[in-house]
Amino acid sequence: MTIHSSHSDVEFKNLTIRRVSGNIGAEIVDFKITPDIDENIFSQIEAALVKYKVLFFRKQTQLNDESHQAFGARFGKVVAHPTVPAPTGTKLFELDASKGGGRADSWHTDVTFVEAFPKISILRGVKIPEYGGDTVWANTATAYENLPEELKRFAESLRAVHSNDYDYGADRIVAEQQRLDHHRKVFVSAVYEAEHPVVHVHPVSGEKALLLGHFFKRLSGFSSRESARLFELLQNRVIQLENTVRWQWQQDDVVIWDNRATQHYAVNDYGTQPRLVRRVTIEGDAAVAVDGSRSRTLSRPDTQSPVSEVA
Repeated sequence: MTIHSSHSDVEFKNLTIRRVSGNIGAEIVDFKITPDIDENIFSQIEAALVKYKVLFFRKQTQLNDESHQAFGARFGKVVAHPTVPAPTGTKLFELDASKGGGRADSWHTDVTFVEAFPKISILRGVKIPEYGGDTVWANTATAYENLPEELKRFAESLRAVHSNDYDYGADRIVAEQQRLDHHRKVFVSAVYEAEHPVVHVHPVSGEKALLLGHFFKRLSGFSSRESARLFELLQNRVIQLENTVRWQWQQDDVVIWDNRATQHYAVNDYGTQPRLVRRVTIEGDAAVAVDGSRSRTLSRPDTQSPVSEVA
């Protein structure tokens, strides 16, 4: 991996790091997150995030909504979700299993229906069920790297439309009415569409990664049937078990992931138990393709009409 920033020179001498799986994920052991972490240590956390893609922290009981957001601001501008209202006085994205939209049980990269999708997400376990409710992450850079050379080149030529108005029930055997209503009335209260390169270049590591997930709607220039088949081919490479890490949550855990190099899935196996997590989301930039072209907006609520798809 070629690092295009000073992160390549950082040693993790102030962090105790435990690898969690072979291709993605590391736990930072015996560490307390605070907004005023020393700059040198914070740089090591940033570098570890680029290297391991997902960082896990146990027992962060000292964090509340305010300090959670303040810590997130060390990584960049904290942004609220485009359509889902935040808890009063915050920019947090809340997933509450007792409400309609609280179970993110399909593979996705956060908010890819906007041109400049988030670069980092920081999730805090506020109320964790006694069993179940794990989250799984997949390494989209390793997924690309393991493609056959011919498929790499083909994938690099593709562009895909992502939207928050996707088929919510497509991969669910049972989609409860409450969740369908929440999706239609809240999540899709305003419709966004953006076009991204299927392969993009990470701005820090220089790694190439696949940009897919459940917000994918279609491939530009392909029929819906062709799009679905090609999507399945590439998406299945992302979510191979060897390419993932699964985290068993405990109360007050915090997980940070690089949204530019991962997908994730919240396992919906905890029944009616309460599960409440809150996410701080850090503003990102438009994805950059191998040829240097960038993501672009196709449609958003503050435009009078859909943006022309003619470049």
